[in-house]
Amino acid sequence: MGRRSRGPPRRAQPFQGAESEEVTDSEEESVYSGLEESGSDSSEEEEEEEDEGSDGSSPPPTRTPRKSKTLEDESALEGNEALLAQNEYEEDSSDEEDIRNTVGNIPMEWYQDFPHIGYNLDGKKIYKPIRNKDELDMFLEKMENPDYWRTIQDKMTGADIKLTDEQVELVQRLQRGQFGDVHFNPYEPAVDFFTHEVMIHPVTNRPADKRSFIPSLIEKEKVSKLVHAIKMGWIKPRKPKDDTPTYYDLWAHEDPNSILGRHKMHVPAPKMKLPGHEESYNPPPEYLLSEEEKLAWEQQEPAERKLNFVPQQYRCLRAVPAYPRFIHERFERCLDLYLCPRQRKMRVNVDPEDLIPKLPKPRDLQPFPTTQALIYRGHTSLVRCLSISPTGQWLVSGSDDGTVRFWEVCTARCMKTLPVGGVVKSVAWNPNPTICLVAICVNQSVLLVNPCLGDKLLYGATDHLLESYEAPEEERIQPVQWVTANVEEHSKGIRLLIQHSKALKQVTWHGKGDYLASVVTDNSNMQVLIHQTSKRWSQNPFRKSKGLVQCVLFHPIRPYFFVATQRYVRVYNLLKQELTKKLMANCKWVSSMAIHPGGDNIICGSYDSKLAWFDLDLSTRPYQLLRHHKKALRSVAFHKHYPLFASGSDDGTVIVCHGMVYNDLLQNPLLVPVKVLKGHVQTLDLGVLDVIFHPTQPWVFSSGADGTVRLYT
Repeated sequence: MGRRSRGPPRRAQPFQGAESEEVTDSEEESVYSGLEESGSDSSEEEEEEEDEGSDGSSPPPTRTPRKSKTLEDESALEGNEALLAQNEYEEDSSDEEDIRNTVGNIPMEWYQDFPHIGYNLDGKKIYKPIRNKDELDMFLEKMENPDYWRTIQDKMTGADIKLTDEQVELVQRLQRGQFGDVHFNPYEPAVDFFTHEVMIHPVTNRPADKRSFIPSLIEKEKVSKLVHAIKMGWIKPRKPKDDTPTYYDLWAHEDPNSILGRHKMHVPAPKMKLPGHEESYNPPPEYLLSEEEKLAWEQQEPAERKLNFVPQQYRCLRAVPAYPRFIHERFERCLDLYLCPRQRKMRVNVDPEDLIPKLPKPRDLQPFPTTQALIYRGHTSLVRCLSISPTGQWLVSGSDDGTVRFWEVCTARCMKTLPVGGVVKSVAWNPNPTICLVAICVNQSVLLVNPCLGDKLLYGATDHLLESYEAPEEERIQPVQWVTANVEEHSKGIRLLIQHSKALKQVTWHGKGDYLASVVTDNSNMQVLIHQTSKRWSQNPFRKSKGLVQCVLFHPIRPYFFVATQRYVRVYNLLKQELTKKLMANCKWVSSMAIHPGGDNIICGSYDSKLAWFDLDLSTRPYQLLRHHKKALRSVAFHKHYPLFASGSDDGTVIVCHGMVYNDLLQNPLLVPVKVLKGHVQTLDLGVLDVIFHPTQPWVFSSGADGTVRLYT
């Protein structure tokens, strides 16, 4: 059972119907003990008395009734007590646990994140009731419980309380904007305390304070302080304002003999143009406008008209009406005078030629390719890609006609034609001079082809190297499949196939010739893959995609890897496996990329006809943007030994530039366009698709949409 916390018993009003015949001693004692208890001074005395009574050593104290009470009053009280004892337990709720919340008048949101909602009278936590009713339970309760509409939750205890009829009526009265108390009359007659008639008795007869007729000591102290401050000069009295206006000579301190700056820089107002023949009231007939001229004059913008009026002819001066634009013209003249800058601007006379940087003449920057020497014909469709052997003796070209052709550079003779059964997107000759191997991108495969050209020992050693591969005991999971060519493919020169899951668009070799990278037309993290030929092992270097990759490059000296997306070029360190730099191309869509043999400068071509030169030591933004081409750039290339770079565009031209990079780090690179090479015919709005330099000579090869490869020397 819960703790009892019942206060002193309530004193009952005596009533007439409860009269008793006699009062025994014990009953009388209980009656008076109840009354005494309610008026007792301290509870400690009661406890001591109880202890003594229970001991048995001393007799129970007999209390004399008060003399003022009559026997009738006593019998009435006795009956009252009996009734109270009878009804006491009907209304008493103290047997239940008294869960009064003792946290006080605070926001209950403070207990939102706690399992309890407050503390009871003992200081123990009152835990929140477990409420896991969902919307379905709420709906069922709403349907089944007839008192749902009058049940609210007590925020202090978290218990549900059913409102009584009186409380509901109170809420409804307040909602209707009425007073909460039913018996309150808002329209009672006002009691006029302060009337216009002088009453005999005052409203309050409180005697006046002493302070109301004695000078204030605090004010006296304040005044004495202010007097002291004025005497010491800390507070100065206000001076009376002088209302007389002050005039002074503006030019009193100026030298009367000197020419003032204002007058020296004075610009007189421009005079109005004198009227001509067209403004006459009877102009010559050639000044009058015809119907067509009048119509054209009306359709012109006001700012574009030669005359701001239409010339008209009148027979005499008396017939001339008032000029309708007179006020408008006067107002514009006033604006001209008021807005005219009255100051002479000192203009610096600069020769425009001095602003153009002094560039060396192209003939001082030779050698560079100037004339078309050879045309390599044979392809029937557009030639997409070119590559040249490290010795510079052989050239390979890939075309949309599904063939790869090998040419002798000096004679333009086609040495070998390899049908591959698909559009060739990219070819790359292995840069290692001791290996004779060409990587070709066709559909979803990279073909490693031995063209068997030139030195027999060289291409024999390449075949021997590929055949000496031993497969590892445990097969590793790879993103691609390495497939050895069958007999028929082997006879064509194909040695290995690296099969990818998606179509390829580029392949490039590392400078040592063992690793190659391929780019897949896909937007996932599998866009770029790096393959090792000697171990026939492929890996995906990137965990997540950073955008649509356009092309990739290996650094010629350091372990860096360049990845060009549509707008950025990211430089990764392959040893540390981290991003080193992110270059901003300032272009809409990067199409191609080439790196200087020194490794500190790269160029990027873009489809919005810009070529961006980056100095990697200088900045992540372009050192220079060249806009020489009129259409999209398809390819860019550096020469391995000469300070030359070239760009091929859809306008059908190849522009060769001199790009000198100095060893002195304080000196910026010198970029000079030296030659525009023409020759390719535009086909299907495409021009030059690929450019490549000869490894040793200052020659440049270009392949075009017209199905030809051209050599400029």
